[in-house]
Amino acid sequence: MRLIFLGPPGVGKGTQAQRLSAKFRIPKVSTGDILREAVQKKTPLGLEAQSFMDSGKLVPDDVVIGIIRERLKESDCKDGFILDGFPRTAPQAQALTAMLGQNQSGIDRVLNFELSDDELIRRLSGRRSCPNCQAVYHVEFNPAKKPDQCDGCGGKLIQRSDDQPETIRRRLEVYQSQTLPLIRFYEDQGVLSRIDGSGNPEVVYRRVTDAVGK
Repeated sequence: MRLIFLGPPGVGKGTQAQRLSAKFRIPKVSTGDILREAVQKKTPLGLEAQSFMDSGKLVPDDVVIGIIRERLKESDCKDGFILDGFPRTAPQAQALTAMLGQNQSGIDRVLNFELSDDELIRRLSGRRSCPNCQAVYHVEFNPAKKPDQCDGCGGKLIQRSDDQPETIRRRLEVYQSQTLPLIRFYEDQGVLSRIDGSGNPEVVYRRVTDAVGK
């Protein structure tokens, strides 16, 4: 099964993608994870991407498309995949269609997760992460046992620069202007399902499985 998860940052699509990945035994391919790893390792790609990510802007299409092209060539993607965070623009969607067309395959279902801006800002601005072990907490929903200290390794928790409220607002504006056309793109193809992202993860997961028919 080949799936795409669309939705603004903080809507919870990554959590649902991870769960569905385990159910179907297909990889979750997240451009965010790939880019953050490159930033942490200070690769040329990571350094280039960091300036865009820190300011709440999208990483250029040619960089992201190249990453995805190489990732989908790996053997674990032969039976399907879940794309989380890609495509984000019409050119990316067109490039993906061309990539899959070379193998005479296509996307089975696109899930668009929806949530209000106020709730998205609440979720994102409360996130805290450990730069040492990459653990993620939330000051309201999943707090660390000791304030600002990782439960696992004891590292000092930080708020990522792209989780600052003002940056979040810019990220949402970028999403609205550049990514929403994808909804129409895939709706016209008859493969789009809209998912209400509110409620606890179990409730949202039931909506997801209903949408993919499994």
